[in-house]
Formats: sequence, structure tokens, C-alpha cells
Amino acid sequence: MKEITMNSTVGELYDTPVGHDIIEKILLQLGMPVKAVDNPVVRKMNIGRLTKAGTLAKYIGYDFDPGFVETILKVINSEQDEPGDPKVKIEPKWWKEAVFYQIYPRSFMDSNGDGIGDLPGILSKLDYLKDLGVDALWFSPVYDSPNDDNGYDIRDYRKIMTEFGTMEDFDRLLEGIHARGMRLIMDLVINHTSDEHEWFRKALAEPDSKYRSYYFLRPDEGLEVPNNWVSFFSGSAWNYYPEQDLWGLHLFSKKQMDLNWDSPDVRADVIDMIKFWLEKGVDGFRMDVINYISKVPGLPDGDETIGAMMNFTGIEHYFYGPRLHEYLREIREKAFDPYGAFSVGETPGFGMKMSQLTTGADRHELDMIFAFDHLETPGHVRYDDYKYDLNYYRDFIVDWMENYGNQCWMSLFYNNHDNPRMASKVDPAVASDPVLRRRIETLLAVMQFTLKGTPFVYQGDEMGLVNYPFASMEELSDVEVHGFYEVFRESMEPEEAFEKALCGTRDHARVLLPWNHFPEDYPERMRQEADPEIEYIYRTLIALRKGDPALIYGNFRLLDGRKDHFTYMRRSRNRIYVIDCNLSAEPRKTRFRGEEQGYEIVFAPELLGKRTQRRKMAEQAARGMAETLTGAANAGADGKRPAEGAANAAETDLTGEPLPIFGGNGPEEIAAQILKRYVEENSGKNGREEELLEPYEARIWRKEIR
Repeated sequence: MKEITMNSTVGELYDTPVGHDIIEKILLQLGMPVKAVDNPVVRKMNIGRLTKAGTLAKYIGYDFDPGFVETILKVINSEQDEPGDPKVKIEPKWWKEAVFYQIYPRSFMDSNGDGIGDLPGILSKLDYLKDLGVDALWFSPVYDSPNDDNGYDIRDYRKIMTEFGTMEDFDRLLEGIHARGMRLIMDLVINHTSDEHEWFRKALAEPDSKYRSYYFLRPDEGLEVPNNWVSFFSGSAWNYYPEQDLWGLHLFSKKQMDLNWDSPDVRADVIDMIKFWLEKGVDGFRMDVINYISKVPGLPDGDETIGAMMNFTGIEHYFYGPRLHEYLREIREKAFDPYGAFSVGETPGFGMKMSQLTTGADRHELDMIFAFDHLETPGHVRYDDYKYDLNYYRDFIVDWMENYGNQCWMSLFYNNHDNPRMASKVDPAVASDPVLRRRIETLLAVMQFTLKGTPFVYQGDEMGLVNYPFASMEELSDVEVHGFYEVFRESMEPEEAFEKALCGTRDHARVLLPWNHFPEDYPERMRQEADPEIEYIYRTLIALRKGDPALIYGNFRLLDGRKDHFTYMRRSRNRIYVIDCNLSAEPRKTRFRGEEQGYEIVFAPELLGKRTQRRKMAEQAARGMAETLTGAANAGADGKRPAEGAANAAETDLTGEPLPIFGGNGPEEIAAQILKRYVEENSGKNGREEELLEPYEARIWRKEIR
């Protein structure tokens, strides 16, 4: 690939895989459309000239200094590969056809009444999950941990957290999963360990041992910190150890110390640990922040402009590190491939092109990744108080559907253990309006199970759960939100800071599920009930998806992408599905006329069912009146006409005004004419019946191809 320099054009930069993703990420953070850069005028501009003061601001409203651009160019030029052929034939895999279900063990099912979910509790719900239609489970960490970050700070990779049970409990659980024909993937947290892990303790205590190189430990050289990197949990990414006079790097909490993957011993020990679980029969792994494992040598200072824009100074030196692909291939070759293990990576900051370079079938790295740019709309972050616009989700997902390519495969999700519930983002009123909640939850589910990719359901999605009304910071246990609350307090009053914290806290997704036993003094406001109608909808949609390859491997085509509309097609050789969605809180006319085009409706919410029922009643009434008319005509004195008063009375019940009498026709012809008049009287333009989608309504239509 051609090297990008200050003499290159913006278009040349944007056409590189990493340049494409970085530019789109910057525009997303600034709340600007891609066309601000990807247009004929800006694409032809010289990068160096644009960095002159005031030049770029004319076009996008922002200036970037040369230092910022030089930093970006280094990251872009570190990648010389291009994504593979997007038009290759799709290779069927079990994980492409599966429905995954994420379990956050601490809040899933408590079997012993201590208020903490556990492995026996999960075992007791396996039949429920199987009946729901789940094919594979993903467990958030169950390893031994001091729980500074709810298990993502691992103290011993080969031991089960005491609160969750024992290794014997795990073995029984895994056996039960496999006995029901399901699979298990575990969370693999290998960017960092707990500071209580044996490796880290030895790294501090034994300066001449191999463990000193397992982490990023730097001597105190009179500087405040070794570099200006910022932790994702706020504050500096460095912790000082006075007894050793050392600084240690932690991108997350102060008890989550980053591993140095440049050490061959680290890689060997991690791969050996992975094999331990695969030998037990685990089917694969979700890999936590796996794109952070490679850092730029020397850990240079981060660019302040990038830090201000992304909120995390230093991120450009590790979100797409120089040896990332090498390390992923090593894990795959030495651990995953010999066992046929599945892998899906959590990759914050990745756009489409970097994802292609990590998951392409020809790359031999990861099977799938979780991309996150769809979780917040442009210009917003998780802690902002705003309503999520589903038009943005449509545009995002269509781009990936059309351009990700057959050599890659998408993960489809809205919720996980790190984010508030999507339904509450779309409209916070779902907490008090069950009808609105059911509509939004149904719409989200319809899209998730009919788009091209693998659905990942988060626990409680199928129950219709939404965000919780926490009343104070004391009710929040998330280590991240407490760090950000202190940052918010620097410029806000306590009440305002709490409201901001409440918008983004991960605790919304971590409360005990409704089927657990709650103490009598548990606040009523913190209780949610599972909605059986939502659960039924999930069962129906999962069964529909699993029952037809067209909804898995079928081609995707956008039919209507107007504002508040999302209509798309999934097509295989012998079947077509059309999914028609209203993305707004208002009724919307749809352009798709399924019945007229020979489609049958296979899924519709309750309101559509009522309207369809009204249409069927009209058809039955037309047929009944036609038979009445024919019978009266046959009984008439002249054998031609019925009594006009009786006929008109019958017809008025249907159309609101008298219809002409159809002499000489049989019941079928008369019924057709009456129904035609009914349609005309209840139609919009061109004599067609006006089709309205109710707020957040979604329909699924199907047609056989002969």
C-alpha cells in the first residue's frame, strides 16, 4: 500500500483501511456526517495544506495541527494490508447460524439466597434457555477475582470465583450445556490481570525474574508519571508502587494491570491457560478488549488533541497496535485451531475496515468482533442524556450489511454488561409506559433476528427489561461510574453529576434478574417484572430465523431508507422476506404493499393483528352480502333483482353508503366488487388501501419463489 504523507490527498488517506476508520471515528465524535470529508472537493485537497491554520475549519468547522496529523499518519502507515475479496462465497459455520445468549453470572440466577448469582443457578435455567431457542451461551468471567471490576480483574485463571461455586459446579454446568445441544464460550480477559495475580506479585517482588517483564513497570525518574495516558476509568493510567519505586500501567482500574504481550513468556503462559479450558470442552471465547494487547514500543505520550476528542489520551498508541495481527494469529494457530474453537473479539475503536482485517476468513485471526459505533449517535457518548435516533442505527447497519463483505460476519447486538439498555436510550418513557416499551423492544428484536449476522442476546432482553431508577451513588457498584462521578463533580453540583452518571452507568444491566428472590426491604422502584409477551416474541423470532436459511445467509437489500423508515429484503434462491419497520414514535405510511405483491405476513405485533383481523372481517362481510344479494335475486318475482332496501342496508354496514346492485353475477364476482369498493373508500392515492405502520411497528412478510 502506498505510504500516506503530508503531500497526499485527503482522498488517498480516506481510501486506506485505517485512514477510513479513523476519519469516520473522528467525524462520529464531532457529530458530523461522512460526506463532510468524502466529497469531491475535500478528497482532492492536500493534507499538508489543510493543516494550515483556518484552512480545514472552512470545510468542517475544526482545525487540526500538524502534530495531530503526523500522529494519525503513523498509525495509518503501520498497516500495509488490504481487506480480502468481499464477494467470495459465504462459508457456512455453526456460529453464523447460532443465537448466542450472554450471561452475567453475578445477576443471572441466585441458587442459595445470598443475593449473588452462581453456577448452580445457571444450571437450573438451562432448560429455559434451550426452550427459548438459544444455541450458545457466553459467560462473563467466572474466574477467581477480588472483584474490583466485577470479575474482569482476574486473580487466578484456573480457579472459579468462590461466590459462584466450585470447579466441580462448572464441570456439571458444562456437561449440562452440551447435553442440551448448546455450546459455551467464556470471557477471556488477557489484556490485563488483577494486581493480586501471582504473576504481578512476583513482578514486584522479584526484579530479576521473568515476571518483571510481564507488565509495564517503569522506574520513577523524577517525573510525575511515565507518560500522559489516561485510564478508561478516569485519571492517570499509571499507579505508583513506593516500595519498589515503580510505576505500573493500567488502562482500566488501578487493580487491573496491563500485560506486556511483547514478552514471549506472557504469550506462552496465556496460550497454555487457554488450552486448559479448551481441554475441559469449552467451545470458544469472547476476548475482552483484545485489540489493546499490542502497545507502541516505548509507550510515547499521547497526542493531546486526540485525547481531548476521544476522552482518552494515548489511545492511538494501542487501539490498533503494531503487532496485534501477529499476536492474534499466534493465539489462533497454537490454541484455537487445534480445538476448533470459536472466537469473537471486543474491539473498541474499530471501524469496518480494521474489522475486515481482523476477521476476514483469509486472515486467520478472529471469527467475529463486536463493533460499538452503533451504540451512541454522532456527537454523543454513553454518559450523555439524549434520545437515541434509530435512523442512525439504520444508516450504520445498512453500511455494514452492504460493505462488510462475505469474507466477514457481523455480530448483532444492542445490549451487554457494559451498557445501559437500548430501549431506554430510544425513549426513557419505556420505564413507565408498558405499551411503548413493548413496541420498542419488539422493533429491536425484529431487526436483530432478521438482519445478516449472528444475534447476541443479553440476559433480560427477552424479558423486556429497561434501565433502573437508582436513587443515589451509594446504590451503584460499578467502579467505572464512581470514577467518572468524581470527574463530573469537578464542574457540576452533586445532583447534576449523579444524573449524568445515571445515564451511562453499567449497573443498569447488572441488577438481579426478576426471577430471583429479593429481600422484603428491597425497594419497590427497583423491581421489574418479566414481560411474557416479549419472551413469546423472542421465541417466535428465534424460531423464524433458525427455520429458514434465507434469514441467515440470504442476500440483503435496502428497499426504503427514508427518514423514520427501514424496509429491507432478505433473499435466498427460493424465498424472499421483506421486513418493514417504522423507526419513529408516530404512525408512518409504508410504501410496501405485501398482499398486492403476493407476500404473506408471518410476523406482526398486536396492533397489526387487529388491523388484519378487521380486513378479514370485511372480506367475510363482502362474501356474506354477496350471497344475500344472490339469494334475494333468485327469490325475486322477476328473478333478477333483490329488494333494494335490504341490499342497501347490508352494503351500508361495510362501506358507509349504498352500493349499486350487481345483477346477473354470482357470489364470487359480487364479493370481489364489494371488497373493491371497500378498499376504494378506505384508501389513499391511486385507489390503494392506505397502509400505516403504528409507532415503532415492524412487520415481516414472506414470499415463495417458483
